[in-house]
Amino acid sequence: MASTHDYVKDIRNENIKIYINGKYYHRSKAKVSVFDSGFLLGDGVWEGIRLHNNKLIHLDSHIDRLFDGAKSIAMEIQMSREEIINAIWATLKENKMKSDTHIRLIVSRGIKSTPYQHPKVTISPPTIVIIPEYKRPNKEVIDKGIRLVLVQTRRDSAVQDPKINSLSKMNCISACIEADRLGAEEGLMLDPHGFVSTCNSTNFFIVVNNEIWTSTGEYCLNGVTRGSIISLCKGNNINVIEKNFLIEDVYNADEAFVTGTFAGVIPVVEIDGKIMSKGSKGRLTKEIQDWYINDIKNLA
Repeated sequence: MASTHDYVKDIRNENIKIYINGKYYHRSKAKVSVFDSGFLLGDGVWEGIRLHNNKLIHLDSHIDRLFDGAKSIAMEIQMSREEIINAIWATLKENKMKSDTHIRLIVSRGIKSTPYQHPKVTISPPTIVIIPEYKRPNKEVIDKGIRLVLVQTRRDSAVQDPKINSLSKMNCISACIEADRLGAEEGLMLDPHGFVSTCNSTNFFIVVNNEIWTSTGEYCLNGVTRGSIISLCKGNNINVIEKNFLIEDVYNADEAFVTGTFAGVIPVVEIDGKIMSKGSKGRLTKEIQDWYINDIKNLA
């Protein structure tokens, strides 16, 4: 099966222009210094943003999270919200992009005078990169779903705040590698107390007796799509509970699905070898998919 971030290949991506600190570079020539904080240390924050019908989906929420994340690691972006947004639109215009585009917005602390972690050896303003690519999600994934497996890598705050969309993704990468070795598309991660938290690159939900359960959010990324789905469910009179629950609750759930900016809502059809909703998209999951798709159309 394909992964949550599989996409339809598009030859136009071979010639995209990438924004780096106010200038544009052909994909083949877009480079940052080996002394950049992002390269050396994973020191920075990022956002993934979708362009649909010339509309940047949930843009304000993404920009809020970018600035909140930067503040939490004591990094001054040195561009205003408006300047960042204008740079995104200018990059899209430079590439003549109108829809079916995924933008990776990256802000690192900047260039170091020497490979050392302390911010005091940063000698440049933050490095700001905008990578726009033509990306349409693989429809097979959205229709047929993915398999999950419980991994040993925990989602906790012992090393870093799991709610920050940090460039340092080793925790999630470790979970991803575990899942891949176990033959699944994503790893289902527990929090330090043994409760179900999140997947390595998406947020996780289950359906129990027509209720939606998801984690408290304390140990997972504050997903923009996660928040959108919670609001949509409540607006459609579906009870959503953010709570602690166990892996046994997951095994006994009626349905499961994951959410993310790129593909939206994806059914989960198998967890640890246990078939969910008869191995296909569940009824409520399909409804939520439809609500989300219509919401995106209305936003655009």
